[in-house]
Amino acid sequence: MTSGGDAPGMNAAIRSVLRTALAHDLEVMSVHGGFEGLIDGNFSTMDSFTVSNIIQRGGTIIKTSRSERFKTTEGRKTAYDQLKKTGIEGLVIIGGNGTFAGAHAFCSEFHIPVVGIPKTIDNDVYGCDYTIGFDTACNTALEAIDKIRDTADAHNRLFFVEVMGRDAGYIALHCGISAGAEAILIPEDKDSIAGLIACLERGWKRKKSSLIVIVAEGAVKGGILNLAAEVEKKFKHYEIRTTVLGHIQRGGNPSCFDRTLASLLGNEAVKVIMQGRTGLVIGMRNNRLSYTPFLKAAMGRKKINKRFENIIKELSA
Repeated sequence: MTSGGDAPGMNAAIRSVLRTALAHDLEVMSVHGGFEGLIDGNFSTMDSFTVSNIIQRGGTIIKTSRSERFKTTEGRKTAYDQLKKTGIEGLVIIGGNGTFAGAHAFCSEFHIPVVGIPKTIDNDVYGCDYTIGFDTACNTALEAIDKIRDTADAHNRLFFVEVMGRDAGYIALHCGISAGAEAILIPEDKDSIAGLIACLERGWKRKKSSLIVIVAEGAVKGGILNLAAEVEKKFKHYEIRTTVLGHIQRGGNPSCFDRTLASLLGNEAVKVIMQGRTGLVIGMRNNRLSYTPFLKAAMGRKKINKRFENIIKELSA
């Protein structure tokens, strides 16, 4: 089952789960449409050909959703009854924080092995270094930022580029370093506006005429349009433009890294289910497989590496 927002590499994980299970003579069924499909019993049997030629595709062939019904005890009971009626003995869920919070409640109430595979372009699932989809989202954003840099330089402009990250600044941080941005704004740094002002003042004193500022969508109240208007009042000498990259970051062919990560985690998830273990998110940490309880993965706070922020300041000087 896939749940929550889509992320490049989900299909690679589906393929890995299915083919690993078939290699161990297990029957596999898909849940169509996330937790909503689980409640409605929207299941279908899968075979090896079902996942042919999908490893390179973005999105998810079994669709995804968010479900208000699953947040209720009645909804989860209906989902469990559907699994038992169909004879399903274990569940692999590919999702993010919200998904794993729901999976924790489900495991607490009913006795059926459930394990999770972390996917989200935000990379904010606790207990793993990288989530499926993050690397591809960064590469997609970076390609766009590189092109914006060309036009910023040609016209001596200051560009604010908004990337996804309502609650987490990982995309902004990685793209900021890779694109040579002059500044980044992330939700985790409450002083980032003051840092931006200082950066722009330094840049003007050095007669730096074109600048790129990467902004995570949750970093500034009112978004980058409001930010640009405020900056323009203080720095009238800058010609300012804004670009919101938006959902382009969610789509596209997954990178080599995301396909490999998805394949490794999907393979391990089946083996964990076969062992009868439950309530765990399978991830990679320090280049080793890691196993994090659902609740800890959903509620734990993944800390930003402060060194990344310091690198940005030093390299943009």
